[in-house]
Amino acid sequence: MSHIKTLFFVVIGLILLNVISAYVYERFDLTQDKRYTISEASINTLAAAKAPIYVDVFLEGDFPPEFKRLQEETRQLLDEFNDEYEELQYEFINGNQYMQEAEATFNAAAQRYNEGKKLFQSQQITEKEWQNIVEIYNREGRNFSFLNEGVKGAQVQVRENGKVSTAVIYPWAVAYYNDRSVVIPLLKNQLGATTQERVNSSLQNLEYAFTDGFNKLVNPKSKRVAILKGNGELEDRYLADFLKTLRDYYNLAPFTLDSVAANPKRTLEQLNTFDLVIAAKPTEAFTDAEKYVLDQYIMNGGASLWLMDATQQQRDSVSGRTYIFPKDINLGDQFFKYGVRINPNLIKDLYSAPIVLATGSENESQYNQYPWFLSPLSSSANNHPIVTNLEGVKFENVSGIDTLPNQVKKTVLLSSSPITKLVGLPYEVDFEKEIPKNLKIVNEGPNPEEYAAGEVPMAVLLEGKFPSFFANRVTPFQLSEAKKESIPTKMVVISDGDVIANQFDKNRPLELGFDKSVNVLYGNKEFLLNTVNYLLDDTGLINIRTKEIAVPFLDPEKSSEKRTQWQLLSIGLPLVILALFGIIFSYFRRKKYRGV
Repeated sequence: MSHIKTLFFVVIGLILLNVISAYVYERFDLTQDKRYTISEASINTLAAAKAPIYVDVFLEGDFPPEFKRLQEETRQLLDEFNDEYEELQYEFINGNQYMQEAEATFNAAAQRYNEGKKLFQSQQITEKEWQNIVEIYNREGRNFSFLNEGVKGAQVQVRENGKVSTAVIYPWAVAYYNDRSVVIPLLKNQLGATTQERVNSSLQNLEYAFTDGFNKLVNPKSKRVAILKGNGELEDRYLADFLKTLRDYYNLAPFTLDSVAANPKRTLEQLNTFDLVIAAKPTEAFTDAEKYVLDQYIMNGGASLWLMDATQQQRDSVSGRTYIFPKDINLGDQFFKYGVRINPNLIKDLYSAPIVLATGSENESQYNQYPWFLSPLSSSANNHPIVTNLEGVKFENVSGIDTLPNQVKKTVLLSSSPITKLVGLPYEVDFEKEIPKNLKIVNEGPNPEEYAAGEVPMAVLLEGKFPSFFANRVTPFQLSEAKKESIPTKMVVISDGDVIANQFDKNRPLELGFDKSVNVLYGNKEFLLNTVNYLLDDTGLINIRTKEIAVPFLDPEKSSEKRTQWQLLSIGLPLVILALFGIIFSYFRRKKYRGV
């Protein structure tokens, strides 16, 4: 009787549970890394959408096993997005097939355009029919150009059963919202990384990639960024790649301080309309009037990014030798007041990027990599959102930064390694002396007493209420509402101006951070983009990057070596257990009913 009561209550409980689940829906993420819990920034981005979002994902078809994981994780993430915003619809399509169809459609439209042009010129079709042909041709042309420029095939190396092969896939998605569209990269670019490492890194970056794409579609650009000009800053061609990236998020405009001399108040009013000022390696001294305008811009809450060189490299025309000298552009006292000081020295760091030098002459010349301690690499262990999960950032001829005590909060974002040496200026750059010495240090180890400077700051974040540099000083011009203390704002000071400069290949700007001489992509672009996002309070997207997902992969060598063993264990063992169960069950059944 007790068994019947228990069964009755179980049945009633299951019925009630099903009735409740029909009205109440809740999902629980029990994973250790919370991979199925999307961030607040993603939820807010989707909440801002006022129309359906359609996503085409080019991860369908036959491709390497590693990308099956990327496909599955992408599908699960989009399911989570759909759970938050039901009008987000997605479809997985074959990238190779889709690109071929897009090209075929465009070619058909182009052929129809050429035929229609002749028919229209001979008056065999009406002007309305001709305009329809032109409209279709333009639409298909824009679509094909958009896909051809944004969606590039990726050649990946596949290791399976001890064999190596290559495959071309399209690890991209395209999102559509109203009349706008954006390409979303699903495979993170990491030169020199294995396929598994690239997929693992891409999974870490997956939520950010989609949320970033949706943010570009849904939220119109509102923040304004001024690129300072007029004091010998880097030319636009050296900033080309970074500015191209920033334009996807913010409104950019050059801003010159030349008009300060004629109308300083008007210049300050115009500068105050910007949310952020970027000074990319100024080389000409700032006047007191220009400093006052910048100071009051900061006092009014303006954010700023300073990429400063405290050095300059010159070649002696007489001796032919190259020297690095200190460089003063009349901003040191102002930064000192704010709480930082860029020292006129050079950082030599054993953890550095190599340099490529040619040996031999003409056809017999060879290019070899050598250690170059004047190009430090910094990959901070700091858990600040700007630098979390960041690749190494490359610096060149960088100086040390001191942080000074005042009311402003300072956070060291990037610093040199513990094995660092500080050298004074002027400093002679002599490759014939430096390279052998560097090789000896690498092979035999450094002198602990010589490389004892420790971790020297190279990029510092300042936050809070800044004191005015011109408080209790004679000002170059009068302002009716001059402030002696700022409202809360932010500033980042980096002691290297070249950290923002891209290289070139046949006058074409390369991606920021890519060093073509060693074929390595450093983290300069991601670091500076994170910095700008943070300074403009776009912290939500940065925080997504701090999310870490544990991605277990099989060891290809061990899995190939012990393949037969694991096949027998996973397939043969269950069959053996099932057979034993059948034999035992049959034995007891016969024993029980033998006398019946």
